[in-house]
Amino acid sequence: MRNMWKRVLALALAAMMLSGCARNTAGDGVQTMADGSVADRSGDISLGEITLEDEMVALAAGPGAIDPSLTTSAPGTLVKKNDKAVVDYSNTKDGYVMVQYTAKTDKRLKAQVKGPTTTYTYNLTAGSWATFPLSDGNGRYQVTVYQNTEGSKYAAVVSAAFDAAMTDEFAPFTHPNQYVNYAKAPNTVAKAAELTKGVTDPLKKVELVYNYVVQNITYDKQLAASVKSGYLPVLDTVLSKKTGICFDYAALMTGMLRSQGVPCKLVVGYAGTAYHAWISVWTKENGWVDGAIYFDGSTWQRMDPTFASSGKQSASIMAYIGDGSHYSAKYFY
Repeated sequence: MRNMWKRVLALALAAMMLSGCARNTAGDGVQTMADGSVADRSGDISLGEITLEDEMVALAAGPGAIDPSLTTSAPGTLVKKNDKAVVDYSNTKDGYVMVQYTAKTDKRLKAQVKGPTTTYTYNLTAGSWATFPLSDGNGRYQVTVYQNTEGSKYAAVVSAAFDAAMTDEFAPFTHPNQYVNYAKAPNTVAKAAELTKGVTDPLKKVELVYNYVVQNITYDKQLAASVKSGYLPVLDTVLSKKTGICFDYAALMTGMLRSQGVPCKLVVGYAGTAYHAWISVWTKENGWVDGAIYFDGSTWQRMDPTFASSGKQSASIMAYIGDGSHYSAKYFY
């Protein structure tokens, strides 16, 4: 009876913390061509409209400190463009693609990255470069820019198809991208460097960053209740306010670790029946440590900075975190 009560308590705590997270999803939805056509291998796609639902999110000291090899750029050596937009796929070996809508418009814009197994849909802002990870690893990709026509209907503007052969399996999870933009977060990078000064062991870096986040960042219930579709974490803002939703927690910790050369996935999926965000890290000695935070002497515990912080690392919530059956990954950023 005592064990049953502890499990009920853990589930209740999880439900409370996910009350905001469940309102939003990241890159959600399956897109289908309205006319039934599909993209061909040349990178030219049908100009017929498709239906795209609004993207949701899962509740979800200077730049010189960043390793130059971890920054992103659009060198323009491999591009597909027209008078409205450009797709730069010059950096596929490093696990990312860059997109910019160059024309002026007040229409909603989206980019879709279709990999070998998963399709990711993102929001775009005209006039700004956006970086997206090639999260499916090696294989054939189709990257398409869309402009809203009416309602949830979008028309293709430009599309590029290419084969990606990456330097290694964690290439997509070391660079900044739209969801983990540590390149524009000098204070976050500086804090990570401060926390891990003199430390070379990747798992020790994970421990130090994790402890800082769960002990200093509090869950923002007001933001969780009001967050809108298209919300993106601003890492230095989260760091200074010391509050955020689970998307913020995961993005902040991911950015800190990537800036320190530790490959890290921002994972979006289900915790129980609600959408949530957590992280997974990689080390040379252990490979991908999926959902780990620390070794408690017998087993690895799941890396979920939101639950650990919001639950004050109580025994019941740590038991919930440690039970991998509660988690089902869907997207990796």
